[in-house]
Amino acid sequence: MLTGARNITWIGAVRLDSSSPGDPAKSWRAGAIRYLHPTPLLDAASREQVDKLERGDIDETTIRNLDGAGVFRANRLRDLVGPEWFESPYYRLYYQSLGKADAVWVASPVNQDTESWFGIYRGPDQPPFTEADRDQVAYALRSLKWFHRQLMLSHGLLVAKNPLTPAERRVLHLLLTGLSEKRIAEQLERSYHTAHEQVTSIYRKFGVSNRAALMALWLGQAP
Repeated sequence: MLTGARNITWIGAVRLDSSSPGDPAKSWRAGAIRYLHPTPLLDAASREQVDKLERGDIDETTIRNLDGAGVFRANRLRDLVGPEWFESPYYRLYYQSLGKADAVWVASPVNQDTESWFGIYRGPDQPPFTEADRDQVAYALRSLKWFHRQLMLSHGLLVAKNPLTPAERRVLHLLLTGLSEKRIAEQLERSYHTAHEQVTSIYRKFGVSNRAALMALWLGQAP
């Protein structure tokens, strides 16, 4: 496995709304998370982290990675945080308890609203990643733009025929939470007619005719 990694995770990251200044994740969400070697513990930890992200509870490593959104980047954990982070509850819970001791995170922008993230892990019985290891991983993944795009497509995360407007991204975010069009209009302080037009435009851009089909795309059930 690449650089002697013990496991690898892939995250299809999607920006739902670019106008939420109070969101520490800057409106980025994990549309899909997959492990090369999945286990029930890893899957449960991923769901827990997604739930925390929705509540605005986000780890420093993710914040630092998102600071570079829009450009290709590769970082070891120690490139993102100081040594004190390795004593944090987050590291103990989501790394050490899951058999992960170190990681290299690589993020590849696919378009302005989607990124393909890879986390490459080593276990506690392995040496930490070196700068040369990080650069090797970056070199291997940087040239695979077609691969990142296909990953996103296969999970229904890059299927809009045309880019969404900022207003449509806000409506999409609320659509995916299950709110009715009436409630979306109220929450965004706009007319029902305007909200309905934006919902219709979103469906058209994603090539679907209703919310159920849109949800299927979001859940990775693209044809």
